[in-house]
Amino acid sequence: MADVILNVKNLDISFKTSAGMVHAIRGIDFDLERGETVAIVGESGSGKSVTMKAAMGILAKNAVVNSGTIDFTYKNQEGVYGSVNILDKDKKWLRNHINGKRISMVFQDPMTSLDPTMNIGKQLVEGMLLHTNMTKEEARAKAIRLLKEVGIEDAEKRMRQYPHQLSGGMRQRVVIAIALSCDPDLLICDEPTTALDVTIQAKIIELIKRVQKERGISVIYITHDLGVVAKVADYVNVMYAGKIVEKGLVDEVFYDPRHPYTWGLLSAMPDLDTDDDRLYTIPGSPPNLLQEVKGDAFAPRNQFALEIDDKEEPPMFQLTKNHFAATWLLDERAPKVEMPKELRERLDRMKREAEKYGN
Repeated sequence: MADVILNVKNLDISFKTSAGMVHAIRGIDFDLERGETVAIVGESGSGKSVTMKAAMGILAKNAVVNSGTIDFTYKNQEGVYGSVNILDKDKKWLRNHINGKRISMVFQDPMTSLDPTMNIGKQLVEGMLLHTNMTKEEARAKAIRLLKEVGIEDAEKRMRQYPHQLSGGMRQRVVIAIALSCDPDLLICDEPTTALDVTIQAKIIELIKRVQKERGISVIYITHDLGVVAKVADYVNVMYAGKIVEKGLVDEVFYDPRHPYTWGLLSAMPDLDTDDDRLYTIPGSPPNLLQEVKGDAFAPRNQFALEIDDKEEPPMFQLTKNHFAATWLLDERAPKVEMPKELRERLDRMKREAEKYGN
């Protein structure tokens, strides 16, 4: 199992609120291997960020872990691989041994990640002094190297500047440099390009891909942007209402999706070549997780829903070695339902384009 860096099993989390218990994560299983990129996609509120905050041990105080394990495998100071269940450890231990050192997170808004009262240099050096045996001079030299590595020119000058003096794209690069400063095994990117314009988005994605390749680290992307997923991921987990409803290799999920929710997400992507002048949206809203979900959570929004969807939750049906989807439409007794014709044509067109440009 040394190749599996993160193993999430039967993760189930609720939050205490003034209105009652919100059952936010309802049994999640997935693996991440060393050097691999996994994307977790879904609408806002589907549980993507909560899952990854649990993996870092930074859940809010009102969170209650009902069940599950999050096993993280890493090499200790003696160079021996060992596993630890993140959920068993207290926040102080995690802060000293895991957070920022072995698992780092890049959040979607760099201004909330950076301290406006500290210059960039101090924020870069801080983690290295806490987690390594470096001297201040060594940490400063590494900080300058990191800023250059993430594409920031005039690094020494930037070390003296404050976050408000940098552009959005530069601030995000600084956040990535901080995340990489202690040479983590796992980088979690939570919507890392949301607050940036399109040209900077592309540069940040390329930067993360390059750094991952050079360092051989594992990356988890949390996003609702399927365009980003197509460019970066090896595997995709599609989340809805606190559960993974479809997972597989990126080409399987992207070009041969089987869950109606995944069809909806892909149909909602802007496309210049479509004949329809309106942008598709999935009808309805996600369920209120204050109430326990009975049957398939997506059923009220699913035009292909079956009678059983209201009564019983669908299991994960296996399609290939890596491709699974949780929908009763895949049961051998279900009527044969194909994805919408417009989506099939769009995906075929995208596949041809990807093959043409070698993506």
